[in-house]
Amino acid sequence: MLEDVRTYVTRLIALYEGERKRADDAEALLAQSKEEIEACKKQIAELNRQIDNQRLTSAFAVEGGNPEAKRRLTRLIAEIDKCIALLEA
Repeated sequence: MLEDVRTYVTRLIALYEGERKRADDAEALLAQSKEEIEACKKQIAELNRQIDNQRLTSAFAVEGGNPEAKRRLTRLIAEIDKCIALLEA
């Protein structure tokens, strides 16, 4: 009977160690995944910035300019002027 208890305790300790290792591995994988997510977010932000720059560049690259881009730019400048006026008030 005592030997059965020792066997069960030994088995329980082995199961505990296995689960602890599995939890540690999962925690390491989670940390690695979070780092990858942050790197991807930074890359996405950089790519979006490049896209915006490319759009702006292409809007002014065409000789004579893109009429739609000019209208949008004029509208944005007007909105900025309104915001500045409201802030100064």
